[in-house]
Amino acid sequence: MIRRPIGRPLFYLLAVLALSPPVAAQEGQKPSPAAHGTQPSDPIGGKLFPPELIMSHQADLGIDERQRDAILKELERAQAQFPRLQWQLQAATEQLSSLLDAPRIDEAKALAQAGEVMKLETEIKKAHLGLLIRIRNLLTDAQRSKLLELRRATP
Repeated sequence: MIRRPIGRPLFYLLAVLALSPPVAAQEGQKPSPAAHGTQPSDPIGGKLFPPELIMSHQADLGIDERQRDAILKELERAQAQFPRLQWQLQAATEQLSSLLDAPRIDEAKALAQAGEVMKLETEIKKAHLGLLIRIRNLLTDAQRSKLLELRRATP
């Protein structure tokens, strides 16, 4: 099996995904215990596996070259999408912040801009969920079981 090194941009994406708080935390909710390796109480996140968990245990999981290439392809696809969405979200958030700085806030404009911010947040969440689903679908039942064991064993 030939191992290809992970490119710097892909490594950056993995680092951002690994270090960024779960989406729920961005909304003021408590992050899922699954994000920290403990038994998941999140009924959705507990069924999905972050790419860095798979990558760090690829030998234990028996990830073959076809699976590795497919996972890398999915990560590269996400890498092409996330920066654009994050830039758009940042710009929309700045616009909302500016509207909220006014001495007298135009409620209709602020709510419309908040709607744009929430639409972009939803788009990012859907893209991230789609990535995790596609990666999970590349794994065998045995690999998914092993990942659940690894997650439970990690403090």
